[in-house]
Amino acid sequence: MKVRYGLEPEMILIPTGEFLMGSDPIRDVNIDDHEQPQHSLYLPDFYLARTPVTNIQYEIFVEETGYHPPDYWKKGRFSKYKDYHPVVRVSWHDAMAYCRWLSEVSGDLYRLPSEAEWEKGARGCDGRLFPWGNHWNPKLCNAIEGGKPDDTTPVGAFPQGASPYGLLDMAGNVWEWTISLWGSDFSEPAFKYPYDPNDGRENLDADDKTYRILRGGTFNDFPGLVRCAARLWYFPSSRYWDRGFRVAMVAA
Repeated sequence: MKVRYGLEPEMILIPTGEFLMGSDPIRDVNIDDHEQPQHSLYLPDFYLARTPVTNIQYEIFVEETGYHPPDYWKKGRFSKYKDYHPVVRVSWHDAMAYCRWLSEVSGDLYRLPSEAEWEKGARGCDGRLFPWGNHWNPKLCNAIEGGKPDDTTPVGAFPQGASPYGLLDMAGNVWEWTISLWGSDFSEPAFKYPYDPNDGRENLDADDKTYRILRGGTFNDFPGLVRCAARLWYFPSSRYWDRGFRVAMVAA
């Protein structure tokens, strides 16, 4: 797809078909119970942005709508030299507002990905542990082992760590919001695997006491949390220094 008007992110087609979701305890020593069982899941065509939304992309949204900027911005501006770093300290609601605005100005249907879509984009169809393969390599992402200590890096700073579809920063840098629900009990998911997109876990109208899933891990995480199958969940109203988002789009 072409990037129009400098507003729209570069979008990558994730083709229709099945992929392996979740973790295999034989292959993955870092497995968590809520990642099981590993299962095959069919998804139709969709698009995912090549990178997370950056400060400079989010700034256009803030300027055009009057939306409140992230609280770390000084006088409504992000830090110097961080134009192409992922925007952080944005809530799930902020990310959804950005998607609605981008849809309006572009005419395309942007949204947040489901966690199933995010995981397929990160690992492809073969169940690999990391976007680049099955073996940990600290030189291929911004995580605590080999990344930039306690800070984000510009999106795309680790091109050799791309996913099978060419998506960047799917491991490390920032946790990314998805539309998917965990439930209201922090210790036990209301929506278990195998993943069923029709069981209510993709309900956009759930209240703010219901946790939403984030994916990808951060600059401050160890390898176990930047695996393709790793999951985090938190309140959709929360804004933290290590959380951002990337957009998805309905395929025509």
